[in-house]
Amino acid sequence: MNLSPAIPILRIFSEQKAREFYLDFLGFACQWEHRFEEGMPLYMEIKRGELVIHLSEHHGDATPGSTIFVHLDDIDALHQELTAKNYAYARPGVDDLPWGRVMQVADPFGNRIRFCQPPP
Repeated sequence: MNLSPAIPILRIFSEQKAREFYLDFLGFACQWEHRFEEGMPLYMEIKRGELVIHLSEHHGDATPGSTIFVHLDDIDALHQELTAKNYAYARPGVDDLPWGRVMQVADPFGNRIRFCQPPP
């Protein structure tokens, strides 16, 4: 038996704000999106590198205010990339913690992504 990495589902409340944050600011690409019919809630898959996240407007799919923890190998490069975008709603910093260098970003819906570069 082989278990695949988990795919977190994050609750969103605005397609426009989600696209602005996840695609424009964080640099994810939309892999696919689904609605049962026009005007219905959005469910979409986004991906950057090996990180896959599902975003859902559906009530009950996820709890707003969730946190996901993501390992990466070059937090300084990501920090520089995000800082250069001058996104009005986030200016994340990097903290040196015993378990690694951590940068947390919060989306417009209260969800948080903690990027962590573990110590060598």
